[in-house]
Amino acid sequence: MNMQIDYETERELGIDYETLAVKVADKVLEMEKCPYDAQVNLVLTDNEEIERVNTEFRDIARPTDVLSFPMIPFETPAGYDIVEEDESYFDLDTDELLLGDIMISVDKVFAQAEEYGHSVTREFCFLVAHSMLHLLGYDHMTPGEAAVMETKQAKALEELGITR
Repeated sequence: MNMQIDYETERELGIDYETLAVKVADKVLEMEKCPYDAQVNLVLTDNEEIERVNTEFRDIARPTDVLSFPMIPFETPAGYDIVEEDESYFDLDTDELLLGDIMISVDKVFAQAEEYGHSVTREFCFLVAHSMLHLLGYDHMTPGEAAVMETKQAKALEELGITR
């Protein structure tokens, strides 16, 4: 897993976010049986910037905790057949699968950790796991889809020993 991380806010998370993000992303890729080395871009920002992007791309004028920008239009979640037919899904220099971009609001990490009564580490890792599943084609538009994502997120964090 190759993760490019841009830290674009003054507020410090106070955790080893680089190691944690890669660890969680790797766990999700392992669970989803990704047969490729993968590449993800992660941007850590503040509420102001994530609200701007949320407004621009989703027409929702409020800050959110995490945004996912998948590069691959999976027909079924983690259905890797689609990428075998199109080399544009791979970095030509590294042969890594280009999964997409994740944007996390550091402000929301702190607020939601407090709201849900768990650590900043747990909240950050949850958001990475959640977004990685989106990059692999999962969604939560229906109760059934939401249940699948919730189960997978919980399993990834549990297997890594990242608990509430």
